[in-house]
Amino acid sequence: MDRQAVEPNMEDAAAMTRRDAIARLMAITGTLAIGAELFITGCRAPDAKHRTEPLTAAEASLLDEVAETIVPTTDTPGAKAAGVGPFMAATAKSCYDDRIYASFRRGITTLDKESRDKSGRSFVESTPAERTALLNELDREQRKHTREKSDDEAPHYFRLMKELALIGYFSSEIGCTRALRYVESPGSYDGNLPYKKGDRAFFNPSRRLGVTQS
Repeated sequence: MDRQAVEPNMEDAAAMTRRDAIARLMAITGTLAIGAELFITGCRAPDAKHRTEPLTAAEASLLDEVAETIVPTTDTPGAKAAGVGPFMAATAKSCYDDRIYASFRRGITTLDKESRDKSGRSFVESTPAERTALLNELDREQRKHTREKSDDEAPHYFRLMKELALIGYFSSEIGCTRALRYVESPGSYDGNLPYKKGDRAFFNPSRRLGVTQS
């Protein structure tokens, strides 16, 4: 093992964490995250410096429930347990330019209105089945929007929410150690590891931090 690579500075480690999360997102969705270049460089969008107003408690609560619907609690903790809602709010505020951030903020209101129009209840008050049905519909809508939009048109708000939910969860401690299989570093190489369909993928911190093994 190369000991010089074991202790990168914290800024490098944070960048590698984001880079690894983006790679996992691409594996899940087959596409690159909106604002990915800013995730890697430290989420310092030039437009973000004037954004001082935080999300309201109602907006933050809605994001928590959106994330939990996308990554629900099953035999492993879901997105709410991993604190994904606050991550989504903070990352959007820091990483998106004004055009994309405006789409994200409007989307919070739009999603809740869609819920009220369809079920008569806010998204937070809706049943799990109602939430899932609505988000599946919005996912189809955002895919169509992404295919057909012009270059200067903002991304669909639900694409932004879905990406942030997945990045937040799979770069969290819970996502890395409970949803994925965590491998302590350093570890040994096994070129013939048994595998059966449905086994969880591995999370290896040595890859995340750029550690080489010999």
